[in-house]
Amino acid sequence: LTGCVAGSGEGGPSSSRVFVVRRDQDIYIQTLRKLFNESHGIFVGLQRSEEELAGKSRKAQLVQVSKNYRSVIRACMEDMHQAAISTRDPALHSQYSTQVSILSAMELIWNLCEILFVEAAAAGPLLLRLLDWVRLHVCDVDNMVREVLSSENPSKHELFWNVVDVFVLQGRMDEARHLLSKEASANPASVNMYKILDDLMKKMPMPSLGNTQTLTEMELKWQHWHEECQRYLQDGTFASNSHMESICKILLGDEDAILEKKELMTTWYHFLVTRLLYSHPTVKPMELRFYAQMDLFLGGESSPEPLDTILMAAFEFEMHQVIKECSIALSNWWFVAHLTDLLDHCKLLQSHNLYFGSNMREFLLLEYASGLFSHHSLWQLGVDYFDHCPEYGRVYLELHIERIPLNTEQKALKVLRICEQRQMHEQVRSICKIMAMKALRNNRLGSALSWSIRAKDAAFATLISDRFLKDYCERGCFSDLDLIDNLGPSMLLSDRLTFLGKYREFHRLYGEKRFSEAAKLLLMLMTAHIAPCSFWMTLLTDALPLLEQKEVIFSAEQTYELMRCLEDLTAGKSDKQKFQNDDVETMKVEMLRLALARNLARVIVKEGTLEGS
Repeated sequence: LTGCVAGSGEGGPSSSRVFVVRRDQDIYIQTLRKLFNESHGIFVGLQRSEEELAGKSRKAQLVQVSKNYRSVIRACMEDMHQAAISTRDPALHSQYSTQVSILSAMELIWNLCEILFVEAAAAGPLLLRLLDWVRLHVCDVDNMVREVLSSENPSKHELFWNVVDVFVLQGRMDEARHLLSKEASANPASVNMYKILDDLMKKMPMPSLGNTQTLTEMELKWQHWHEECQRYLQDGTFASNSHMESICKILLGDEDAILEKKELMTTWYHFLVTRLLYSHPTVKPMELRFYAQMDLFLGGESSPEPLDTILMAAFEFEMHQVIKECSIALSNWWFVAHLTDLLDHCKLLQSHNLYFGSNMREFLLLEYASGLFSHHSLWQLGVDYFDHCPEYGRVYLELHIERIPLNTEQKALKVLRICEQRQMHEQVRSICKIMAMKALRNNRLGSALSWSIRAKDAAFATLISDRFLKDYCERGCFSDLDLIDNLGPSMLLSDRLTFLGKYREFHRLYGEKRFSEAAKLLLMLMTAHIAPCSFWMTLLTDALPLLEQKEVIFSAEQTYELMRCLEDLTAGKSDKQKFQNDDVETMKVEMLRLALARNLARVIVKEGTLEGS
């Protein structure tokens, strides 16, 4: 969130403050989903990477990670560019074009940080990397180059010399020499000059990426070459051709000659790299700040943009300033969070702790992940970012995960799995209770019971078990038999749930005609006081069919127990309750007494016969 505070007036601090709170809107742009999804995989891979790798191996690994991030930015930029071309909606076209510009700026900054901080290119290779950086990102002149090269006679094209200058300014000597050869063919009078200039361009010493030459060797070669260029210029070799003379001045690093081509370079950082190429090719990283002179190029004509300020901070090796400026200028936390994490893995931000306890890396990752949690599906990515914030990540995850709307059971299971994997017991119980309550409201008793068991909520399990029993009393059958039949040890969560499971077991035994086992279980439910007293009449009624069986099921002792239960039930009711009882209940009691008496008579006769025999 970004907050802007209304300033105080002249009379001192203002008592009223206005905070303008802005949500991370980029999270909701569909075309940026690729950026968030694919960079997540790179981020997680980096956290799990082998930190034991030392020296060059570790640096190569981190440079590759940086390139992977840039490739995702570039791919996203291409998609956005295509979307801008294909849409017919002017508002959408404008939105996509803006995003292309932002992504382009992000890659420009990231690439420079990769060269200066991640790869930490040394003097020599540093210039080659900066040249590649300029060539990749300064694309304003590409259309002009294509136009000239595709014409029938490039040397006669009005923009021919502009294109030659572009190639020279970007250090693309082979392409510049190729174009100049066309001019020599078309203009025989300039052949001699062309050969000398071509030879100078061909012989220009360049730093090498390998260890093929030392910096001293490079500087000596460059000094000799520079003196040769100077000699030809002073001799007036190119005096008759202003274009070639201008190129020779550029080769000599003449500041005024380079600035004359300002429009072809378009940016001050292109000017910086060109100037270094022709005046100080072995520049050391820490010397860049002395050459990065934005004002020299802008000349007071325009004030620096935020992008200029960020790049200048990078050239000055002010990493924290780069991150700060990017946080202010860019419209989301993605860039600063991932760049800071990468720089932290490069061991470049170790000393920078924020005053409120967390370090900069963690603070930015927490902000980015919090933004992801506001999205209906990207929240799942945010979990991994919180996981890799050792100080506050767990607390943030607990707070955010409780706010996820559990719209569907599938989503609830996803959230639950995340919490269970991280032993977030309080959140597990909370989610299960919420889902159990939702299921109960929708009269889905099986689902409600399943969630309450998962929450280990005895009180809620008791409530739902009572609903099951009430439904059974009203309908004469159980719903969700699969769940009740497979409760297993879960039925011990509450007494009522235990009774529900055992009562269902009684029905199963009865259905399988295992009457003796069923009778024993029925009696145990009452005598062990597992069954609630309110359900005793139902249990005694269930005993009736067993009492009426041809074969004697209940023993004399069991029959006496049933009689005692019946008497306890009727005696426990007040006179008022008895008075209110309807005829059906009275009839049930009388039928039970009669059935019990008859069963007792049968069992006495049977047991007496057995004893007599």
